[in-house]
Amino acid sequence: MPILARMLPAPLTMEVRRGAIAQLGALLADSRVATSGRVAVAVGTSQGDRIAEVIAPSLGEARVFRVPDGTVDAAVSLGADLRKGAYEAVVGVGGGKTIDATKYAASLAGIPMVAVATNLSHDGICSPVASLIHEGGKGSFGVPMPLAIMVDLDFVHDAPAALVRSGVGDVVSNLSAIEDWHLGNIERGEPIDGLAISMARTAAEAVLGRSDSIESDSFLTVLAEALILSGMSMVIAGSSRPSSGGDHEILHAVDQLYPGTSNHGELAGIGAAFCFYLREDSRRLDDVAGCLRSHDLPVVPGDVGLTLEQFTAAVMLAPSTRPGRYTILEHLRLSETEVRAKVEGYVHAVGR
Repeated sequence: MPILARMLPAPLTMEVRRGAIAQLGALLADSRVATSGRVAVAVGTSQGDRIAEVIAPSLGEARVFRVPDGTVDAAVSLGADLRKGAYEAVVGVGGGKTIDATKYAASLAGIPMVAVATNLSHDGICSPVASLIHEGGKGSFGVPMPLAIMVDLDFVHDAPAALVRSGVGDVVSNLSAIEDWHLGNIERGEPIDGLAISMARTAAEAVLGRSDSIESDSFLTVLAEALILSGMSMVIAGSSRPSSGGDHEILHAVDQLYPGTSNHGELAGIGAAFCFYLREDSRRLDDVAGCLRSHDLPVVPGDVGLTLEQFTAAVMLAPSTRPGRYTILEHLRLSETEVRAKVEGYVHAVGR
């Protein structure tokens, strides 16, 4: 890979603290973001009014757009509004759906995007991917990395606890994805990027070894940094490889077969633990399952309302969700009967 292709377009700033949203004006005054100050702000529906009130003193006459949901249609509509308004940049403020829709809209409008996260549900805060809903289900779309990243801990503390905890499951699943990438290298000769792997592993280990939880600012700061670092590892790799393996194939299959079952991070955590069971890596299985439990995250299919038959069906479908990606699932090529036996064994091994 050419050296220039591996250079990381580092964000202008990365801030994780209380009151971050109120300081948006200072960031947007930076001429590297916008020279004329013509900036749009995109907010979600649930916290839109509160966010608009908080940012008003620092952003003055900035136009605020409401993003109704995390669909392709919503992102395309926002992109059209940004083009018509000749904005120089757009700030996406909210959760994963709002940020992903804004990332895609910014790419359509050809302008930079600033991400301001109000919860920590997954590593999409700064990843080069937007996960959006369309008629065929849910798809992943390549987008540029945000120009700057901020996390407002005041809003994170007010977000639903389940959404914040789910970020733990997503970042810890990096450990399974890394093993799959190494497996692809050994079995298929797939090139790996050591820097991307190091960043993804560091992010996961930073969270795995902590004894505190989402009630503390210090833990939320580490979780936010880990999720951002995980997203940056994907920029380095040029794909989602360091953060998405068999674990994410399983979660995407669950989304397709049983939409609305659970959120991204919770399913990623279950998928990662199950993949370590398939690898017969008892040490890592204990590490991951123990971390999930310590944060009150689901560990077995029944914790998210899935029967053994339903989870078996998801594991069987999983490889088709990422054609060409080689993971432990593709490597073992288990029959449905064998998968069912593995699911039963996993539940027996880690069940409460």
